[in-house]
Amino acid sequence: MQSAVIGFPRVGKLRELKFACEKYFRGEVEKEDLWKEAAKLRKEHWEWQQSFGIQYISSNDFSFYDNMLDAAVLLNAVPECYRKLKLNETDTYFAMARGYQGEAGDVPALAMKKWFNTNYHYIVPEIGADTQIRLNGSKPFEEYREARCLGIQTKSVLIGAFTFLKLAKYQDNKTPDDYVDAMVSGYRAVLEKFRTLGAEWVQLDEPALVTDLTKEDICLFETLYKQILAGKGKLKVLLQTYFGDIRDCYRNVAALDFDGIGLDFLEGKKTKDLVETYGFPEDKVLFAGLVNGKNIWRCNYRETLEVLWEIKKYTPQIVLSTSCSLLHVPYTLGSECSMKAEVKQHFSFALEKLQELQELSVLTECDDYKAQKEYVDNRRLFEQERPFVHAEAKQRAAALSEKDFIRQPERAERQRLQKKAFGLPLLPTTTIGSLPQTQEVKRNRSSYRRGEIDKSTYDSQVYAFIKECIEKQEQIGLDVLVHGEYERNDMVEFFGENLSGYVFTDKAWVQSYGTRCVKPPIIFGDVMRIAPITVDYSVYAQSLTERPVKGMLTGPVTILNWSFPREDISLKEMAYQIGIAVREEVLDLERAGIRMIQIDEAALKEKLPIRRSDWYSGYLDWAIPAFRLCHSGVKPETQIHTHMCYSEFDDIIREIDDMDADVISFEASRSKLTILDAIRENHFETEVGPGVYDIHSPRVPSVEEIVTALRIMLTKISKEKLWVNPDCGLKTRGMPETEASLRNLVEAAGIVREEL
Repeated sequence: MQSAVIGFPRVGKLRELKFACEKYFRGEVEKEDLWKEAAKLRKEHWEWQQSFGIQYISSNDFSFYDNMLDAAVLLNAVPECYRKLKLNETDTYFAMARGYQGEAGDVPALAMKKWFNTNYHYIVPEIGADTQIRLNGSKPFEEYREARCLGIQTKSVLIGAFTFLKLAKYQDNKTPDDYVDAMVSGYRAVLEKFRTLGAEWVQLDEPALVTDLTKEDICLFETLYKQILAGKGKLKVLLQTYFGDIRDCYRNVAALDFDGIGLDFLEGKKTKDLVETYGFPEDKVLFAGLVNGKNIWRCNYRETLEVLWEIKKYTPQIVLSTSCSLLHVPYTLGSECSMKAEVKQHFSFALEKLQELQELSVLTECDDYKAQKEYVDNRRLFEQERPFVHAEAKQRAAALSEKDFIRQPERAERQRLQKKAFGLPLLPTTTIGSLPQTQEVKRNRSSYRRGEIDKSTYDSQVYAFIKECIEKQEQIGLDVLVHGEYERNDMVEFFGENLSGYVFTDKAWVQSYGTRCVKPPIIFGDVMRIAPITVDYSVYAQSLTERPVKGMLTGPVTILNWSFPREDISLKEMAYQIGIAVREEVLDLERAGIRMIQIDEAALKEKLPIRRSDWYSGYLDWAIPAFRLCHSGVKPETQIHTHMCYSEFDDIIREIDDMDADVISFEASRSKLTILDAIRENHFETEVGPGVYDIHSPRVPSVEEIVTALRIMLTKISKEKLWVNPDCGLKTRGMPETEASLRNLVEAAGIVREEL
């Protein structure tokens, strides 16, 4: 059986692309140096796949920042404000991704949102009256030729026309229907170009097909592809879906002139049923997504082969594929030197998944596959007992009752008591939590990890950073302070290191957005708190100032969603185990005199099922209670904050209010404050701080810009409930731009406060 990979990680095994891009941003290397590093990585990735016998290798899955942004540039969807900068193509591209502030002008970045139900962020294309969609780039064709020169035939990958139009943001009263003809023309030009290059296959990614579709959506999809495919000639086109099933349009897709259809048999709950019920077209190839592209556990060969035998009854033309792009998993277990063999054997990263594809492809051709060593070894792995079982953790989660999820008194009474206790001014100013991780901070941490300094020396330096941080915030004039989080490498990994049941990696980096990479910990067993985690740092910070300092924690749903979860127990059970551990930390902070505690749930929406019908039967029914579990035991005067970022929250705004926090901060600046209407329309009770500037861009917002944002906010949110803050943590920013931005924030809040 042949095999395929939908897409491959691109930042490099040791984050080579990240560091090359950042050097380019700093002006330390030329564009040619950046492109040379990119070509080196692409060559390595293609050759790895070729060495494992993958027949359908992808090209154009590489990106300097994001594939949606690449598609926007390819289709000429570059807003006029970026064109006016008159920068070269590369710098215009990065200006759209990161914003620009310099001699050529001052423009913010395009909006950024989560890619379906993953922790990857995509850049949202903007389309308006001045947008002229047409083929206006060469990247996919250059990378296809690049692979051909290496003797590797690839299928080029592009975001499909339907998904592009569904995810784009429209201005000037435009709608997707206004761009159908232009999109058809643009995509037909793409196919024509590949046909002239001698390409065999082109892959068009359409993950939007796994969402809840209306009749109008299906009509738009059919209208686009009936015309696009009419111009493909002998070129073969693969429609690739992932992250779910296409129950709303399966027969519509099957009836169109695609040569291959890629279906997700793992997250697609109904995919197998759809094939069994309606069959599969004889003239098409089924690309069966059966090797998990999102999680890091070994593939269960018995279960996978059983599904393959079933679907083989309906079509002989099957290609074994990953369930989605391998972008969402680390590169290789080969970089993990510290991990014990008994643990490592359970995992499979990107390179190991290539080996799984290879082994499964061979097993499908063996009549006695159950006797093959690869199959026998795989069965032995899945039949053995797993370590890290903790009976007490299981018992405590099972013993939770309704009262563990309800805080008293009701929020309105708590807010009255808190306003009296804290005496904050209108529009109180604060930050989300982390402050810039300077080279000194990183050096202190790496010295401790390498054993060059002991814990006492490490902590003494952390306390020095905290002291400087508190002094700096007081000088800037913030009302509510933070301790800076200098003891933390990552908001999830740090807590995982202080919980039982977690496993950690050395170099298992995964791209989150652009040059930002994370190293998700792995939930391997049952979770319990080992000892107090943040109390000493928070108490020390509070001792340095009369102003309130927030205790900073990560919430259970975010810890779960930003870890690689177990597959042998439910997400609910894992969330409750983590929630109990966070609750213990919250109560310890309160006992130590910390009066404000922020429990971040940045990733609340990340695992929200893509289909609305699944929201309350398998996610929100435990995700919201898991957060309430953390804070239900605190005093009325203790103020509970939370934070969320980079998702569309409008459709679950009531559920967010039901989390029963006292204050919540949202990302709002990149999404142009669109969440404000949902807050007003749903009579949101929680006090709220919509981010007034974008921290994922290096540009410094002006005082006037922030004043304007606050005035808009006050038309939707009462002055008694509005907080002023950036839209996310400041960890990745530099100190000069951070200090300048925060001074402007405080000054803007003061101006509007005087107006009130």
